[in-house]
Amino acid sequence: MKKNQIFKFIVILAFWGIQSFVFAQTNVLPKREFRGAWIQCVNGQYLGMTPLQIRQMLSSQLDVLHKDGINAIIFQVRAEGDALYNSDYEPWSRYLTGQQGLAPADSWDPLKWMVDECHKRNMECHAWINPYRAKTKGTTMLASNHPAIKYPERVFKYGDLLIFNPALEINRQYICVIIEDILNKYDVDGLHIDDYFYPYPETGQIIPDLANYREDPRGFDNIEDWRRDNVNLLIKDIHKLIKKVKPWVKFGISPFGIYRNSRNGVNCAEGSATNGLQNYDQLYADVTLWTKKGWIDYIIPQIYWNIGNKAADYKVLLEWWNDYCPGRPIYIGQDVERTVKEGDPENPEVHQMAAKYRIQRSLPNIQGSCQWYAAAVVSNVGNYSSLLQAVYHRHPSLQPLMPWIDKKAPKKVKKLNVEFNKKSRNIYLTWDAPKGKKPMDKVCSYAIYRYAKGEHIDIDAPDAGNHLIAITSNTQYQLVGNQMNQVFVVTALDRLQNESSPVKIKL
Repeated sequence: MKKNQIFKFIVILAFWGIQSFVFAQTNVLPKREFRGAWIQCVNGQYLGMTPLQIRQMLSSQLDVLHKDGINAIIFQVRAEGDALYNSDYEPWSRYLTGQQGLAPADSWDPLKWMVDECHKRNMECHAWINPYRAKTKGTTMLASNHPAIKYPERVFKYGDLLIFNPALEINRQYICVIIEDILNKYDVDGLHIDDYFYPYPETGQIIPDLANYREDPRGFDNIEDWRRDNVNLLIKDIHKLIKKVKPWVKFGISPFGIYRNSRNGVNCAEGSATNGLQNYDQLYADVTLWTKKGWIDYIIPQIYWNIGNKAADYKVLLEWWNDYCPGRPIYIGQDVERTVKEGDPENPEVHQMAAKYRIQRSLPNIQGSCQWYAAAVVSNVGNYSSLLQAVYHRHPSLQPLMPWIDKKAPKKVKKLNVEFNKKSRNIYLTWDAPKGKKPMDKVCSYAIYRYAKGEHIDIDAPDAGNHLIAITSNTQYQLVGNQMNQVFVVTALDRLQNESSPVKIKL
């Protein structure tokens, strides 16, 4: 055996040794867990490519992510008052075609395509918008139909940015018009906002809204509380709009990872033991209020730091969010590349992925994670993708329940049977779909569980996730290999993945 072959063999053995160590720590998988990934446009990954090439690249990414157990894609469709979809209000994005206002060459609609591709793979698709940013630093020219050109009085300049002024009611109304257009045109599962509210602070820059505050302070004694209320009003309006137009669509926000600091002179009972930028005091985002009021359906704080970080420790922040934001499901924004660059403080020979998942899954209010970013997962940096497949996502998972949206379970499947196809010589489970009249009552997919002979069947047991083998939108499922004496259970799932009573069959 040549030296390079021996080296590769040693690396493989070491990798699988680490997997075995991690597997022992993650023996029981959650049955319900949000497993998302962000696909962004602002990194320029589409530039210089034809629509066909972009579709081929995204299809390849989705295939890998599906194998990795990812069950939700958060797809960026509005970065700076523009659109990566067919908008009646805003120009096509330069991040898609290289020139703002220039449509894709073959009339491609990326959001429609992404929704269809995600649903084929039984993934959710959440449309990701930035509500306030009208121009990013790298944009040198705005299209003639850009809202900042049509309505310059609605934006202010902050450094190299243009920002839709959060103080103006007309901007809140306009953002809701944009969201309603997306909801009416596309079968999205969620509407997602990232961490940009008021602009990130820049040295020497002042937010030019003092005149707005003096004109209409709305009873607030200081401009900081007034700014927070400006953002609160938008979040509340979006919540009302979504529940009116498509109540099954989930509304989620991914804020910066620190709500407030409790040290360095900041007297805040609800602050974390951190030292960094703050949502509440600098971005004017009162994130915990939104969960307490029920204005959002999920929250994904961006905990991009590693365990042991002196300014913002991963473990400290996860425990803080778990304790102070229990009103809605918390999913953790994971930085893939940073996670695999540093060793685990307790086991420096391996990176921090195992330790992070161990902490995440130990906290009761944390119900999943979202990977920043999809392409980093697909590139398998630090064997991240391989570990998701083999260890952390080795079984599929259902989405966390959201009973405040809908808690009615669909009816159970009918006529569950085993059929042998003589032509293909394959064996299938088959069943008939139950009926449902209303959108939230209709069955969208099915969960399939497998149990060994004599094994106790309980799809709500703590280890049920280890028995979940597939989620499919079809009314049949091919059985591979010798399944004699195995018991299969099939349940029906609606849009919110409320689950019907089980129906079982033994081979």
